Amino acid sequence: MANYSGLKPQKGWPVRNYKFLRHHIVPGMFRRRAGNKLEPVAEPPSNGEVRITWIGHASFYLQFAGHSVVVDPNWAHWHGPVKRRREPGLDLLCLPEVDLVLVTHAHFDHLHKPSLKILQAREGVVVPRGSRSLVSKLNFPCVHEMRVWDQLDFDEMQIIHTPSHHWGARYLHDSHRDYGGYIVRAGDKAVFHCGDSAYFGGFKEIGARHDIDIALMPIGAYEAPSGRDVHMNPEEAVQAFIDIGAKLMIPMHYGTFPLGNEPHDEPVERLLAEADRLGISEQVLIPEEGVGIEW
Repeated sequence: MANYSGLKPQKGWPVRNYKFLRHHIVPGMFRRRAGNKLEPVAEPPSNGEVRITWIGHASFYLQFAGHSVVVDPNWAHWHGPVKRRREPGLDLLCLPEVDLVLVTHAHFDHLHKPSLKILQAREGVVVPRGSRSLVSKLNFPCVHEMRVWDQLDFDEMQIIHTPSHHWGARYLHDSHRDYGGYIVRAGDKAVFHCGDSAYFGGFKEIGARHDIDIALMPIGAYEAPSGRDVHMNPEEAVQAFIDIGAKLMIPMHYGTFPLGNEPHDEPVERLLAEADRLGISEQVLIPEEGVGIEW
């Protein structure tokens, strides 16, 4: 299993939760969602290129010349009292059949069953070890369970399951479920989706084991009401990107659902400031939901 964060909240969690409810959850219930749903670009990118479309939160549509996958699909407008701030960038009902759907871990904002029920994937769904039971009745033709560092091959596409510092329980009692990220390699491009993670030394190992072109890195929810060490702040995400040795960084896990006590616009501001400080601004691209980036 990857590095386990544990479930115990840190001292001061009642005050942080009160602040979270008062300043983020309750005001968000009455705020109108921004953004628009777009139709996906149907034609694949040129040979040797990948088109990356951020749907919102940690959801991505990855298109290669001969393959396509969706990672952590989430078209939910609500997660309990947490209201989505921006519309999903792509219309779920317009998304064509893909090769695979990848789910990084069992949390409700990453393994969203209503979205998974609608998606069509000819090769099925990939989940970390221990989460097969959560997706086995969602009409996928096959369920692939992976352990950390396992590799699956589909024609000319490879999927590698990578470690993270997080936790995988969907409920408090099922902490046996694994969690992590994925490297998707097809043609001449390798895309790393980090999943959820705090900063840890495993990023250097990921980079040492695999050459990565584009890293999709989480930068939000770092002021967790629980106080637990489960997400990266923007500066840590930049350091993780450097550890991995990727060529391009695309941020995620910010701006869609209010999940932390940090100000709404702070993650991107801090990301850009840190990239500028380190002289790597040209390696960071900030996507707009639904608009594909070809590279």
